[in-house]
Amino acid sequence: MTSAPHPEHGVDDLCSAGTELYERALREGHVPAGDTHRAPCLVDFGLLHPAVDDLSRLEPVAPAVALHRLLRRSQERMADERRREERLAETFARLMRISGGGPAGTDSPAIRVLSGTARINQAITEAMTDTTSELLCIQPNAHYTGRRGEAAQAVSLDRDQALLDRGGRIRTLYQHTQRHLPMVRARYERLRGDAEARTLDEIPDRLILVDRDVAFLPADKESLLALEVRHPALVSYLATAFDRLWRLATPMYPEDVQRPTLNGITARQRTIAALLVEGHTDAVIAERLGMNVRTARVHIAKLAATLGSESRAQLGYLIGRSGILDQGTAG
Repeated sequence: MTSAPHPEHGVDDLCSAGTELYERALREGHVPAGDTHRAPCLVDFGLLHPAVDDLSRLEPVAPAVALHRLLRRSQERMADERRREERLAETFARLMRISGGGPAGTDSPAIRVLSGTARINQAITEAMTDTTSELLCIQPNAHYTGRRGEAAQAVSLDRDQALLDRGGRIRTLYQHTQRHLPMVRARYERLRGDAEARTLDEIPDRLILVDRDVAFLPADKESLLALEVRHPALVSYLATAFDRLWRLATPMYPEDVQRPTLNGITARQRTIAALLVEGHTDAVIAERLGMNVRTARVHIAKLAATLGSESRAQLGYLIGRSGILDQGTAG
C-alpha cells in the first residue's frame, strides 16, 4: 500500500509531519535522511541540511537562523511585488488611455490620472462617501505643515470619522520613525471607532484603498499627480500586498508594542546593521528609514560603540560575527 503524496504547502503552513520531524531533529540534533520521505518540505524550505561528516544524516538549522532567512525571502518577494505593481500601473495606464475602457460592464475607466491636490482630495472624498467596509492606508510621511497641511488634515479626519460612524474600519501603516510624532498620536486620539495603526522600518509610497474597490497611489514625486485605479485585478493585488505588510508590522495604536532590545542593540539599530551589511551608504539608509542623515549616523555610532568597532570595515565584520541579525528575527 503506497502512502499518500506529500501535499504542497507554503512555509507559513508547515504540515504536521514536517513540524513533528523538525521538532525531533531539534531535540536529538539530527535525523536519518530517509525519514524525510514523509516531509520533503523540510529540505525544500532549508530547515534540514546534510551533516558534513555523514551525508546519511540531516541536521536542523537553528530556528532563529531559519526564520531570518525566510523573512528575508518574504521581504524580497514583497519588494519584487511592489516593483511589479509599479510596472503594471505604468503599462496599463498607457493601455487604458488607448482603449478608453474600464472593467467589463462599467462606464468608468479602470485607471484615471488625477492632477492637482484639490482634484485628488475630491476624488478620495467622493470614493469614501458610500464606503461601508474599510479604508486601508500607507502613509510614508505624516507631517502636516502650514495652512494647507492643517486644512488637509481636517478634511481627512472628517471623512475618516464619517466612515467609522458608519461602522467601517481603518488600518494605516506608518514608518517606525513616526511612532511618537505628536500629530500622529493626536489624530488617533480624536478618532472614535475601529481605527488601528502599525509601523514598519520601510514602507512603499503612499496608498489609499477604499472598500477594496478603488485605490489611489502617487504618479509623481511631488504628489501633484495620482492614479485612481478601479481595475479589480490591480486593486486586489494592492490589497494583498497591504495585508502582507500589515502582518509584518508592529502595532502602534490602540496597543503600542515596543520592539525588544537585544544585548543593548535596539530594533532600529538591527535594521541599520542589516542595511550596512548590504553595503548601503548613510544617505541611502536614512532615506529608506525615513530619517535624516545625521540621525542615521548617530544610530550607526551607537551601534559601533556597542559592538566595539573602531572602523566602518570592522563594523561590518563585527555585525556578522555578533549574530544580531538572526536574533532580531526571533522575537
